[in-house]
Amino acid sequence: MRTAGTLISRSARIAAGGVTAIAALAAVSGCSTASSANAGSTKSSKTIKVVAAENFWGSIAAQLGGDHVQVKSIIDNPNADPHDYEPTAADGRAVATAQYTLVNGIGYDAWADKLLSANPGGGRTDLKVGDLVGIKPGGNPHRWYSPDNVHQVIEKITADYKKKDPADAAYFDTRKKDFETKTLAPYTKLIADIKATYAGTPIGASESIVSPLAEGLGLKMRTPESFLDAISEGTDPTAKDKQTIDQQISGKQIKVYVYNSQNATPDVQAQVKAAKAKGIPVATVTETLTPAGASFQAWQVRQLQGIEKALHQATGK
Repeated sequence: MRTAGTLISRSARIAAGGVTAIAALAAVSGCSTASSANAGSTKSSKTIKVVAAENFWGSIAAQLGGDHVQVKSIIDNPNADPHDYEPTAADGRAVATAQYTLVNGIGYDAWADKLLSANPGGGRTDLKVGDLVGIKPGGNPHRWYSPDNVHQVIEKITADYKKKDPADAAYFDTRKKDFETKTLAPYTKLIADIKATYAGTPIGASESIVSPLAEGLGLKMRTPESFLDAISEGTDPTAKDKQTIDQQISGKQIKVYVYNSQNATPDVQAQVKAAKAKGIPVATVTETLTPAGASFQAWQVRQLQGIEKALHQATGK
């Protein structure tokens, strides 16, 4: 469990990491143009250099762009914590030479804002998901778990690519159509099937990462929002919230418990154990693409199948 002191220490390190990366931009500014030219020498002159703060958005950006984009995701390790990431000089160089950037926003990746502000880049286009979907700082930042928001991002990325490379607009339109109607078809079908069969089913969860997905699936979140936020933000949940959840589990007021296996605090572990002891099916999700190198759709489909299986076990439907 992260204490207040730990959080202060983490914040200090994040700030220090951001300063280090920002300072590095000045050092590489003289050679960034040459590096970009060399990197593009073996690719089409119309290749758009894209930097995504997180690999879940990067996976989508790469598939929508195909051969006409080169995508680098900064957070691409399942063991990295996007909340507390400390940017490197290499990250700074990547942003300095990017033509398009994609960050989550809503306070989730504040370190990325530092990198962007260090080098505004007159010709660069920056997409912040939080601004696009209208979620302000303090709101739930886990927008890649909202099916509606995912499709909003797909629309915007495609539109931005077409502005960057108008000559290949038809190519990007085709990529988008194929991605939404074919590539994402299993993802879309699972969401529709779960909503049609299990809408209104009460569930519990370990943190706020599950909330946008529960809303998209039509499930009823019973866990107090204050508990979900506390676990997500690394602060101590209240005794009252823990008691409420204990009662929900012991009384089987929830049908399924969903937890982020990358953030299993002692409180969460205790709840998982208690749910299993009561015969409440448990499903898992993760913060970032798992395993490393997985596509957005493969990752999401696997998790949705796990949730659907748990709901079937719980309800018999």
